[in-house]
Amino acid sequence: MVTKVPANAVIRPIRAQDNPAVARIIRKVMTEYGAVGCNFSISDPEVNAMYEAYPAPAAAFFVIELDGRVLGCGGMGPLMAAPADVCELRKMYFLPELRGAGLGSRLLAVILDAARQAGYRRCYLETLGTMGEARQLYEKHRFESIDAPLGNTGHSGCDHWMVRDL
Repeated sequence: MVTKVPANAVIRPIRAQDNPAVARIIRKVMTEYGAVGCNFSISDPEVNAMYEAYPAPAAAFFVIELDGRVLGCGGMGPLMAAPADVCELRKMYFLPELRGAGLGSRLLAVILDAARQAGYRRCYLETLGTMGEARQLYEKHRFESIDAPLGNTGHSGCDHWMVRDL
């Protein structure tokens, strides 16, 4: 874990050639937190093709690159079965060597800005109780816990739901 933001860290839109690295990040982090199986996003078909799964302007996906290696990712897209002005924060994961550097706040700001530019007015997310660091990050950025899922993500394994106005 790093303790300060590396000067050479770059947040940029995903490219097609990033798909394998992003799939590895998603699978590694979700497995680390026990989020495996058909009730979690690790099983989504899009995991192998994240670039193709997030077409603008309704969606956007970003990576964090450090020294030429993709070590983190996250994006947003429409939330199914929800009002059209609600997006979902999706698949925001960092490998351990990137955590604690303040890049979560930077990436989240980029994602939320993309959501505003796409016309969304609220952002929803699902997470796990075991992902305490992630929940702290979301709370710091004014996400509030809600009692039940909003919309339909298809991920019934999550046990913590949050939303914020944009």
